Amino acid sequence: MKLKILFFILGVLAGFGISYPNYEFPLPVVIGVLFGIVTVGIVWGSEFIIKSYNSRAILGGALGMGAAALSFFALTEVLGTLSIPANIFPYISAAFFLLLFHIGITIGVNKGKDAEESGRRYSSRAGGEAKILDTSVIIDGRIADVAEVGFITGPLIVPKFIIKELQHIADSSEPIKRVRGRRGLDVLKRMQKDIPNVSIKITSQDFPEVREADLKLVELAAKIHGLIITNDHNLNKVASLQNVKVLNLNQLSNALKPVVLPGETMNIHVVKEGKEDNQGIGYLEDGTMVVVDDAKRHLGNKIDVSVTSVLQTPTGRMIFSKVKDDNRRMASNYNG
Repeated sequence: MKLKILFFILGVLAGFGISYPNYEFPLPVVIGVLFGIVTVGIVWGSEFIIKSYNSRAILGGALGMGAAALSFFALTEVLGTLSIPANIFPYISAAFFLLLFHIGITIGVNKGKDAEESGRRYSSRAGGEAKILDTSVIIDGRIADVAEVGFITGPLIVPKFIIKELQHIADSSEPIKRVRGRRGLDVLKRMQKDIPNVSIKITSQDFPEVREADLKLVELAAKIHGLIITNDHNLNKVASLQNVKVLNLNQLSNALKPVVLPGETMNIHVVKEGKEDNQGIGYLEDGTMVVVDDAKRHLGNKIDVSVTSVLQTPTGRMIFSKVKDDNRRMASNYNG
């Protein structure tokens, strides 16, 4: 707001200075105020426009403005040699300046966009797409193992607001949160020092107007044309709505799990009761839940089960099965 007030004052002074020699008071004051309002309007509108351009486009626009200013000074010398009435000369000069200003910015911004697109295509060919880590994937820790075996290489970007969130979790009064936060910081330290395939790049880019860290990540990824590495299903959805690429480690883990087909037999340790009557629950070594019908009586035992169906969900996989007849006969003979 202070900057807008400054531009308003400058606009008033400029308008007053141009009109005062040619008009009687109070008309120069009115013209000055109108100039000030127009100036603030231009500044206000430019803030929204700038947000939609990348840094190279803005730099190109600035260079275009500089070229326009130099051209204007050269043109002023030419106009000075012409027989132009003194009362309209300032307005003609202002019109030419605005024209050159528009041409300079347009050409500069377009050239900056072209340079950005060329750089993006080159990065894409070189496999250098920026990868941004979110809080959940750092705390999870598997990203370090994936990087260590070489499936992820290159720079990994960690924004300072993510590190701040990890520190906040690590300083929590709740023991579980505190352990999770410290684990995340340890994972980052390990990736910085012990894994040569990747390099951790800390960025200070932030979006103060956005409060949630997940939304800040999406804004950052969109701005630098990168992708987010996460295992947060909700962040995955939010990013996809804004056409931001996401690598979800949970989806990768699910894709690497062995394929299980209906009719296959597996040996399961029934560890607890299921939600439905007579159901039992067991787990595979990779943590996949196996629901076994009519297995309540086998609680605490290892039994053979036959797979009936497999349900794939966004958060994982569930296997439904039934007790094999051999187990039923053994239990019946034992009871007998």
